[in-house]
Formats: sequence, C-alpha cells, structure tokens
Amino acid sequence: MTYEVKRHPNVAKFLKKTPRDVADRVKDKLRQIRKNPFHYLEHYAGQDVHKLRIGDYRALIDVDTRHHIRYVQVIDRRDRIYKR
Repeated sequence: MTYEVKRHPNVAKFLKKTPRDVADRVKDKLRQIRKNPFHYLEHYAGQDVHKLRIGDYRALIDVDTRHHIRYVQVIDRRDRIYKR
C-alpha cells in the first residue's frame, strides 16, 4: 500500500530556495519512501516523528499508519534541524 505525501507550506518554500540539484534529490527521496516508508525512516528520539536522511539534509516526517499519510513537517540542513 502506498502512502500519500502531504507537505507543510514551509517545505515548499525551502525547496524553492535551495539549489535545484538538492531540491531534486529531496523530491526523489520522498518518492522512494512511498511504498515502504519505514525502510528509510528512523524514529527521532525525544519527539513523535521520524527522520529521513538525505545527504547533508534531514526531513522530519509524521507518519499516519492508519490513513497511510506521510506529513513532511520540515526539511533543513543536518546542523540546523536538530536545534529546532
């Protein structure tokens, strides 16, 4: 079963501001986790979200297994995302 992807509006803004090659790599990685999201996702300690590693970038994703929805909350560089 595939999971639907929903993005926070700030994720779209981030993807527009980043270089095209980085934005394409992030979008490709989000497509890869449609079939089996838990193959790529790790639980983020301290919060009820999962993290997705994309090179030097990380995405924090909330997964609704009941309704098969992945909600991408935020994407940022690895050194900044954990300070939020």
